[in-house]
Amino acid sequence: MKVVLDTNVLVSGLMTQGGHCDRILRLAFHEVLQLCVDERIMAEYEVVLPRPRLRLDPEDIVETLEVIRSSAEFVTAPPLAVALPDPTDRPFLEVASEAEAVLVTGNTRHFPARARSGVTVVKPRGFLDLLNRPS
Repeated sequence: MKVVLDTNVLVSGLMTQGGHCDRILRLAFHEVLQLCVDERIMAEYEVVLPRPRLRLDPEDIVETLEVIRSSAEFVTAPPLAVALPDPTDRPFLEVASEAEAVLVTGNTRHFPARARSGVTVVKPRGFLDLLNRPS
């Protein structure tokens, strides 16, 4: 299954071992899930993860970014004609739309139903529930 991870999911996964976001990261890093990104998303990850207030381990940051760069599917996504409450969230929706991926975010309200362009947007727990549903 293809997935786009909002930055808040990545941060939470690195901060909270054993939590929902950590479980999703592990699935992506073990290639059970196909992580989809573009250069805009990578740039955001690279700016946000090292922020001192997050207190993430620098080695974990480097390793995480290396794994993403080496294993993720890089997508070239055309712009979507949608209005989002936070325009910086647009790359995540555009990549998910182009890749036909699920967008996982802790902030589903940032992606109103009317603006989703057919993309499935779920919180981390909802994503894990989606994965565990019988086919």
